[in-house]
Amino acid sequence: MHKKTLFNMMKRSIVAISMLSVILFFTNVAFAAPVVFVDNSWDSIQVHNRIAGFILEEGFEKDVEYVFAETMPGLLGLERGDVHVLMEGWVDNYLDWWNEAREKEAVFNVGKIFPDAPQGWYVPAYLVNGDPSRDITPLAPDLENVFDLEKYWEVFEDKSSSGKGRLYNGPSGWVVNSINIDKIKAYELDDVIESFDPGSQSALAAAIAGAYEKGEPILAYYWEPTAIMGKYDMIKLEEPAYSEDVWKKNHGCAHAPANVLTLLNKEFAEKNPDLREFFVKYESSLSQTNKVLAYMKNEGADAEDTATWFLKEFPEAWKAWISDDERIARISEALRK
Repeated sequence: MHKKTLFNMMKRSIVAISMLSVILFFTNVAFAAPVVFVDNSWDSIQVHNRIAGFILEEGFEKDVEYVFAETMPGLLGLERGDVHVLMEGWVDNYLDWWNEAREKEAVFNVGKIFPDAPQGWYVPAYLVNGDPSRDITPLAPDLENVFDLEKYWEVFEDKSSSGKGRLYNGPSGWVVNSINIDKIKAYELDDVIESFDPGSQSALAAAIAGAYEKGEPILAYYWEPTAIMGKYDMIKLEEPAYSEDVWKKNHGCAHAPANVLTLLNKEFAEKNPDLREFFVKYESSLSQTNKVLAYMKNEGADAEDTATWFLKEFPEAWKAWISDDERIARISEALRK
């Protein structure tokens, strides 16, 4: 064979091999690209991120990153594909974005991360049921709904002010503060119940904790999942079922059930069917999340340690999210270490 011909053949082979190497390199980079979670500022999403992240790392052998973002930048990043997973999308709080994202089919909705996220007026369970272990007799044994406060308002009376029962409301900067004031009027309780502004979320939580530890009465607005609801046995008072017409008129009904969804970037969901299946199956209960948040607060644990605690404490929960026994075995072994 002519030397020049042989040289050209060798040259073409080297170029082809080089191109193949480049293709393989970028394929491997794409394959090894980390799964990126939106890490918003509240505790529950950070813990759920790390529960899912541990499973992806140990069970699916994926690299994982957590990127802090405020709500709207995180949502826009999810659309673009800068991030791949939003574990807690409180879509009722940004309906305009959610409706537009659904219309554009920009994200993939895998379903609710917990069945419901209630909010309303709570009282300690010992007020209704008593607590023999603390020698507490029930002060309001028939208290079931908001209208029963007409009969039991004196249990919550603030002796230092107006002679009405006190509702510890959300702080005045919160939209729910004015909603609860409307509710008092709509339920015709304004002669016996008054709104009290605690000043801050931490002060509201401290008021509930302080009353509970002392075994004292308290009526307070709160929501779930939260550490307070995980630590203390509280009862949410019943309200008339949510009605859009009533809500627009005077807020005289329960809050609409909150939709807290896990959302994936659309392209990521399409390219990773095994991960998509995992996120579809991922579901926590309010009770579990409340306990997780209570553990986090009581132990002063960070999100990563709390996630590990959950995985050890609730193996039957996370194993139901995974269909591959080998992956379950790898995760279990990692937890033992």
